[in-house]
Amino acid sequence: MLKQKESPESVLIPEQEKESIAQLDQILSLESSQLKLVASNGEEIAIPESVYTVLGQVVRAMASGQAISIVRHNRELTTQESANILNVSRPFLVKLLENGEIPHIKVGSHRRILFQDLMTYKEQRKVKRRQGLKELTQFLQDEGFYEESISNLAD
Repeated sequence: MLKQKESPESVLIPEQEKESIAQLDQILSLESSQLKLVASNGEEIAIPESVYTVLGQVVRAMASGQAISIVRHNRELTTQESANILNVSRPFLVKLLENGEIPHIKVGSHRRILFQDLMTYKEQRKVKRRQGLKELTQFLQDEGFYEESISNLAD
C-alpha cells in the first residue's frame, strides 16, 4: 500500500509512467466511462463521481507535464511550506505574516498558516496584480505610448 504524505510536495510524472498516464487520461476523458477499482483479491468497487472528477483533473495535469500537489483545505502549513506554495522566500512570507497580510496562529514559537487563508491571500494578490496591470495599460494608452510604439514598428 502507498504511504500518503501530509506535506504539499509536488509530484512529477516519472518518464517510465508517461505512456500509462496518457492511456489513463484517454480512458478518463470518455464521458461514458464508469471506472472501477479492482483489489488484489478481485473485489470491485465503482469509483464515486467526486473521486472520478478529481482523478480526471490530476491525470490531465500530469499528462500535460504539470506537477501536482494535493492539500486538504483545513491543513495547517509551516512557513516554509507556505513560502514554497507562494513561490517566495520564507523571510518574505514571515514579513507578510507580521504585517497581518495573511492570518496565522502560533504553536509555541512556530507560525502556522491555514491552507485556505494562504489560497485566499494568493487569489487577492492575483486580483491586485491584474488591476495594477490594467491601470498601467490604461495610463500608457492615455499617454499615447501604444500609438507611438505601433507607428515606430511600421517605419
